[in-house]
Amino acid sequence: MFSIEHEFDSTVITLVDEGAKPLQEDVVINNFAECVTLEQLDPRTDQIQKITLSPEQVRDLAAALDLPEGVYQIRETDRSGL
Repeated sequence: MFSIEHEFDSTVITLVDEGAKPLQEDVVINNFAECVTLEQLDPRTDQIQKITLSPEQVRDLAAALDLPEGVYQIRETDRSGL
């Protein structure tokens, strides 16, 4: 299950684990113009762990989910037709 909320400066997506036990803590994804952050409570330390990705890293992650094992580099192409 997940929720999507639009804030003033970001879109917030919360992923809730509904699978078989043991369940993982919720993951909160904040999508800003300049970066994307992922936050999750670490129950062992009772602290929020945070990862920050650039827009390019998010693009690469999305592409990687559909590719076989290997090393890849996404190159921008000129779409102007010139």
